Amino acid sequence: MLRLGKLTDYATVILSYMAKNRFQMHAANEIADITGIAPATVSKLLKQLAKAGLVCSTRGAKGGYELANLPEHITVASIISAVEGPIALTECSISQQNCEQAGGCEIRGSWGKINQAIFNALDSITLADLILPASKPEEFYVPVASLYR
Repeated sequence: MLRLGKLTDYATVILSYMAKNRFQMHAANEIADITGIAPATVSKLLKQLAKAGLVCSTRGAKGGYELANLPEHITVASIISAVEGPIALTECSISQQNCEQAGGCEIRGSWGKINQAIFNALDSITLADLILPASKPEEFYVPVASLYR
């Protein structure tokens, strides 16, 4: 199972909150209170997100954090990369130097294609997409008779 870390989930929650209220500066404590994420974790993530260029910080009495770009220009791939590092399913997806099997591996090119497809999917979803109201799941009906074949 491909699984992202809890910090990436928290970063997405933080950025989503900031995107919904993007015309104001946000203090780390305010974000922690609203999201329910521990203040130390919020501060740590905001520093990482600032280092990655996703948020900007301003010091002073009227300072805080704000998005560095419009939500339409911040992708899920950039959020994951900011917290987790390069998106890679296998070691050879980012570097063939660390794989002991690289010399005899016949499928490493396939992993590259898979990795690129996943990256493209994550890069096509933006923070603006994430903050849209969730639509109701479509209902579909399966005839009961078809279950007994």
